[in-house]
Amino acid sequence: MIEFGHGTHVGLRRTRNEDTYYADASLGLFLVADGMGGHQHGEVASALVRDAVADLVTRGHSLVEAVRAADVRLIQHSRGFQDARPMGTTIAALRLHADSYEVAWVGDSRVYLWQKSLRQVSHDHSLVQELVAAGMLDAAQATRHPQRNVITQALGITAPEQLHIGMARGRLEPGMCFLLCTDGLTEEVSDSVMASMVSRHDLSAQECVEHLLLAALDAGGSDNITGILARFN
Repeated sequence: MIEFGHGTHVGLRRTRNEDTYYADASLGLFLVADGMGGHQHGEVASALVRDAVADLVTRGHSLVEAVRAADVRLIQHSRGFQDARPMGTTIAALRLHADSYEVAWVGDSRVYLWQKSLRQVSHDHSLVQELVAAGMLDAAQATRHPQRNVITQALGITAPEQLHIGMARGRLEPGMCFLLCTDGLTEEVSDSVMASMVSRHDLSAQECVEHLLLAALDAGGSDNITGILARFN
């Protein structure tokens, strides 16, 4: 059985919410997307990719196939606009099967797994993450770096032949909890706070998500905030 909670908030400094999400326990599909582009292009991009991935997974495509095909759809759609303004989005998606899970992502929206402790399953496609991997920054420096929001991969913007879709798979076990979120949450809420909330089984998944959104708002709410918590029982 899958219990899940979900929510999104525009935040305290933005006038438009370019985040979106999808959650369907019967399909076992959950995703968040953080659009970019301005002038409504960001919200169009994230919604288009959300709908495309859901459609393609429903029709039997694997998660990675669906993300790659959604990228093609987004690029084709953006060519229909007269201006050359970029239209892109991140994505972090989870597919639960009977005894396994698969994760796919592009950009810096994240997937975390709680199983006795919290760990990040996805790896940010970001400039700061590349600097950390190269040994030029440590984790503490990365959280304060002025370019920490610069991403290196995005659907609709990265050339298709250079697009790298992150992937992870594993065995699904009772008690696992997955948290999917955009950077509006991770920018404001520490991993330790997320872990303390995700591990609270005295609260419903929906209540946990609502507490996480409130924590991000209390910390400043500098961006759109979106989260999904899926528990496998």
